[in-house]
Amino acid sequence: MAQTALREAADSPGYPTTIGLPETRQACLDWLARRHGVVGLGLDQVLPVIGSKELIAALPLHLGLGAGDLIGYPELAYPTYEVSAALVGARAIAADSLSAFEPEAPALLWINSPSNPSGRVLAPEHLRKVVEWCRERGTLLVSDECYVECAWEAEPVSVLHPDVCGGSSDGILAVHSLSKRSNLAGYRCAFVAGDAAVVGELLAVRKNLGLQMPGPQQVAMKAALDDDVHADEQHARYAARRASLRTAFEGAGFRIDHSEASLYLWVSRDEDCWDTVAWLAERGILAAPGAFYGAAGARHVRVAFTATDERVAAAVARLAS
Repeated sequence: MAQTALREAADSPGYPTTIGLPETRQACLDWLARRHGVVGLGLDQVLPVIGSKELIAALPLHLGLGAGDLIGYPELAYPTYEVSAALVGARAIAADSLSAFEPEAPALLWINSPSNPSGRVLAPEHLRKVVEWCRERGTLLVSDECYVECAWEAEPVSVLHPDVCGGSSDGILAVHSLSKRSNLAGYRCAFVAGDAAVVGELLAVRKNLGLQMPGPQQVAMKAALDDDVHADEQHARYAARRASLRTAFEGAGFRIDHSEASLYLWVSRDEDCWDTVAWLAERGILAAPGAFYGAAGARHVRVAFTATDERVAAAVARLAS
């Protein structure tokens, strides 16, 4: 479906627009409403981007943040949040408690639910509290929701859901990607939605930087967002891999923490993560050391279930031997 759309749109020699095709932006809004109950957004409140990582890495720069500004992100986090602050010379604090930012409020606060690496899902009441806290202090809240459709034992809620934001997107952005939902990492299809003024500011900067999603990808993105069947099939495929890996790791004496969503198991043997990485490597199983994601991950490893069914089955067999 996405491949067919990409091929049919391949004759695209002209410059694409930074703002994106109206039909692509509408598909983003329709998907948010249909799958996640996010309503009331207009076409001026969504912007296609060239993969979510590009946006995350460059967002502080595009918003004019720099030395003297504070950026907050979760204690366990995708490293790009910290890198994005370092690129502009801003100060950064990794903390899950809002009190850690007092008395100075951050200019930008990242949240990530479902989480990479832990798979933790933030409850709606917690999200509401964060929204209110940020609005009271003039902090821009940016929610990385790339794993929102990769849920197993929880129901992730977008920060733009009216039960969370009160029906207003003021001061809020949400970032979404097709890399996980539709297995389209190579297509670099993602979008940001929310506060119209902030989206407009991003658009103005990105026009001058030539940051434009290629036209064929915009067409493919619409096709993928319009089709829920393939996403549900992909979800079932990941669920089966997750179930077999979880059983195998628990049978081998590991503990699984959080992991209620995302594409990972957050695994521990209550030892230094590098010792766990080495133990698994001896059995031909690769895992990411939790320390890569912050000091709070020093006794965990991240196990992905994005490998093929055959490789997952091999890992399960090795854990049992």
